[in-house]
Amino acid sequence: MPTRTSPTDRPGLSREERKVLFSTLAGTSIEWYDFFIYAQAASLVLAPLFFAPVSEDSPGLATVLSLATIGISFLFRPLGAIVAGRYGDKLGRKKMLVFTLVTMGSATALIGLLPTYVEIGVAAPVALMLLRIVQGFSAGGEWGGAALMSVEHAPLHRRGLFGAYPQIGVPIGLILATGVLWLMTTITTPAQFEAWGWRVPFLLSVLLVGLGYLIRRSVEESPVFREMLQRKKDSSAPLRDLFRGNTRQVVLTALIFVANNAAGYLVIAYFISYGTSELGMERGPVLLATVFASCGWLGFTLYGGALSDRIGRVRTFQLGYAFVFVWMVPLFLLIDSGNILLFAGSIFVLTFGLGLSYGPMSAMYAEMFPVSVRYSGVSIGYALGAILGGAFAPTIAELLMQNTGWSGSVGFYIMVLCVVSFAGATAVKEPRGADLGVTN
Repeated sequence: MPTRTSPTDRPGLSREERKVLFSTLAGTSIEWYDFFIYAQAASLVLAPLFFAPVSEDSPGLATVLSLATIGISFLFRPLGAIVAGRYGDKLGRKKMLVFTLVTMGSATALIGLLPTYVEIGVAAPVALMLLRIVQGFSAGGEWGGAALMSVEHAPLHRRGLFGAYPQIGVPIGLILATGVLWLMTTITTPAQFEAWGWRVPFLLSVLLVGLGYLIRRSVEESPVFREMLQRKKDSSAPLRDLFRGNTRQVVLTALIFVANNAAGYLVIAYFISYGTSELGMERGPVLLATVFASCGWLGFTLYGGALSDRIGRVRTFQLGYAFVFVWMVPLFLLIDSGNILLFAGSIFVLTFGLGLSYGPMSAMYAEMFPVSVRYSGVSIGYALGAILGGAFAPTIAELLMQNTGWSGSVGFYIMVLCVVSFAGATAVKEPRGADLGVTN
């Protein structure tokens, strides 16, 4: 059964398929480590360092501004998706995956070297935002290529499980980012962490990107893409062709992702800020609670991908969003108790719904688009969904708390998005088993 056996354990799996699964998993984990290390640093330390004048007068506003820089990068994800999608549909998935990995890693390392506001004034937050924009550009092109490499290499009846491998790069990247931050907060004093400790996780990106580069260079191009080139069905203008014939699919992929991305960024960034600033819990235990929840997210995402191979992509999404919707009420009641065990447990349970609504995404999106515009379609839809969902979710959550003083308002916000994404998934005709080749 696909829900009990890892694809890498099956004797019938080729060496290349194993290599593809490992490379997509390793590459996306490193990419998302880079992306998330910024999100978490923004919730912990970047406000006083890069928005010093505001932080001195209004710490709450500085936190809002710091969290808002997370969202700025999302606005440039569509640009990255358009560029990577165009060339990924013309030159191949592999080349764009290498490009996005190196671009993301370079921006992350440079953030670790940036002078602060005290040292260079207003140039510090400007440079910070520019590098964050580069990260957003890279993230916009990364996911689509990794998703397609895994799904286009997959056996027909195991696309959901294969497609879940790049998906679990998100919780693995979160585990790595949170774990490194936890380690630095543990071995340094608060003053040391603010002075230099926060930079170490960013600079470690150089080593991780070097490893990811070597892994991705060794993988063969997608067989579906090679078949398309052999039959000379590559488009001269993938983006134009995409919106000429697949606008509905782009809109639906964006709507389907909205709630998952927004709820996910509560786990990635907002709950850390909320637990430490609003509830007064210690930074170390809150970070460990996030690591614990990320482990659940990882397992449930794999399960969600495998489940979609059995019951269908649409039904798996529906189950996931229904669960997130229902869990919003008890979630904030448990978090507001201030008990670290209840805090960790409630977020862990949330990741069950996140996994079911994230694991099937690679397979479902790939099955919704023809091969000639597939990279463009899945990347742009994913990027637009991220803008509507997670881009400013931590900022919106913080503003809701500051203006209402009621954590339930954040839960209600996510519940509304769950209705939107549930409707988007329901509007899709079940795509499981669709032909991914040039006849699609």
